[in-house]
Amino acid sequence: MAKEKSIYVCGECGGTSAKWLGKCPSCGAWNTLVEQSASAAGAGAANNRFGNTAQFASLAGSSELMLLSEIEAVDVARTPTGLDELDRVLGGGIVAGGVTLIGGDPGIGKSTLLLQAVDALQRAGQNALYVTGEESGAQVALRSKRLGLSQSQVQVMAEIQLEKIIATLDAARPAIAVIDSIQTVYSDQLTSAPGSVAQVRECAAHLTRFAKTSGTAVVLVGHVTKEGALAGPRVLEHMVDTVLYFEGDTHSSFRLVRAIKNRFGAVNEIGVFAMTERGLKGVTNPSAIFLSQHTEPVPGSVVLVTLEGTRPMLVEVQALVDNGGPSPRRLSVGLDRDRLAMLLAVLHRHAGVACMDQDVFVNAVGGVRIGEPAADLAVMLAITSSLRGKPLPKGFIAFGEVGLAGEVRPAPRGQERLREAAKLGFSVAIVPRSNAPKKGGRDFEGLTIHPVDRIEEAMEVVRTLD
Repeated sequence: MAKEKSIYVCGECGGTSAKWLGKCPSCGAWNTLVEQSASAAGAGAANNRFGNTAQFASLAGSSELMLLSEIEAVDVARTPTGLDELDRVLGGGIVAGGVTLIGGDPGIGKSTLLLQAVDALQRAGQNALYVTGEESGAQVALRSKRLGLSQSQVQVMAEIQLEKIIATLDAARPAIAVIDSIQTVYSDQLTSAPGSVAQVRECAAHLTRFAKTSGTAVVLVGHVTKEGALAGPRVLEHMVDTVLYFEGDTHSSFRLVRAIKNRFGAVNEIGVFAMTERGLKGVTNPSAIFLSQHTEPVPGSVVLVTLEGTRPMLVEVQALVDNGGPSPRRLSVGLDRDRLAMLLAVLHRHAGVACMDQDVFVNAVGGVRIGEPAADLAVMLAITSSLRGKPLPKGFIAFGEVGLAGEVRPAPRGQERLREAAKLGFSVAIVPRSNAPKKGGRDFEGLTIHPVDRIEEAMEVVRTLD
């Protein structure tokens, strides 16, 4: 069978060219020509400017106009993967016909996590297929043996040609299929190399179309760029239902799975895993990871209750204030550096704590990144504690956003934060007044709560606790 010809289409104006050019001959835009199948582009030009309608006819079911209030809303059925932390990020489990894209640095554990997940699904009676384009079947079997997945019944296919993969999926009709990775898959309809923008987009579109029509849940493994973003066209993230990022330091045993997009659940959820000799194990109490075990309280250390998705998590924030030179440094790890400069200015103006000639270093313990402003109060108290050289009392926590006028603003879901701190045995808390619980709350027994309205009040409370 003769290979179909391909042409190059401009992503800006839709103009075509028989060969690749750096500059579009129609609109003059640079580096916008992308390879496409000549038959698809030709049919699209004949039909309309939106592409070949016949190519997507299988997705276009007949539908009548309906009122939104008359449409029956049914919860999406989910199948647990057997990994509780992964289920948390997915929103409860995999969804039939759903397409998930997971990306992460090389060697972070993407293949290990997915092999454990499909093996657990297979043992639960769900037919699973693992398609590997980067390894041989023997290498996958060796990893399975290392993970202790004895007598695994997961079907493995070492293939990178899209047409053969879809034909196998159509014949086997598994409940879940893993494609590891999408950058290695290529289609015969295009002449460009695997991993190119055209190949990645076309192969992902075909696999997504198959998932929606067959009900098979498809998981795509994606490479990342040196900046940490998913490689390939950004439209790849728009095609799929769920986008997960697998994060972590290769020198640490802990890994985070973070949901960036989820059509079937909440975004910004995280799952915490520990890498062991037997693969990835879920961490049920992640707060223990990010809290240092000090025998006695030390200056510059404050515990913050932060939110990662729906989960309250305790993280230790450390600050070190030291004598600086003519150009004092401001350095933060895990927190926004510009926000640190703003908090130092508020601390000087409204609390009378001057660090103008001091080096200030702030760190979130455990490599966690804190993006929410609820960390402001904890950072300012840690800086003050280090500057004065006096530790805060044992079992102390704080959270709250601090404005430029010195006011302490409430943090979202403050009651859940306090409940988590009380459960873990913390005894003293400084929180925004709006987050203070009503009197008589039994969930906070043993936790003395000091509500404050301004940063000056927080500093006064800390002095009384010394």
